[in-house]
Amino acid sequence: MVRTLAAVAPRVATRNAQGSRQVAILMAAPHTITTSPANRHIEISLGGVKLAESDRAVRLEETGLQDRYYLPREDVRTEYLRPTDTRTTCPFKGEASYWAVDVGGEVYQDLVWSYEDPIPAATGVAGLLCFYAEHVEQQVS
Repeated sequence: MVRTLAAVAPRVATRNAQGSRQVAILMAAPHTITTSPANRHIEISLGGVKLAESDRAVRLEETGLQDRYYLPREDVRTEYLRPTDTRTTCPFKGEASYWAVDVGGEVYQDLVWSYEDPIPAATGVAGLLCFYAEHVEQQVS
């Protein structure tokens, strides 16, 4: 069974929707992104399966959005990930590519993303993987 994020939980409106290259009105104000070592232990699970565990995460803080944790691929159980054709463009980070998560016979579309070759302001997350925290169990300690 394939599940979209909307089927998992209510979808939060995003400013970098597919096919959209416009910057939302709320983004017209000064906008910053900051990356730094998280210095926290991060665990990601879905359906009782641990997908990632890291002490090397990078925290990305971005104006108007919740903080996100980007994890090294070596700390993610990539055997559960399947690349998708989805691509989005963020004017502050660049182009993101996405992966579905296949757990227990259920496929969760576009649950993970990465900026493989981000713009210079976001090089701190280049090649790292990020999960939609609102759609997985994310523990930060």
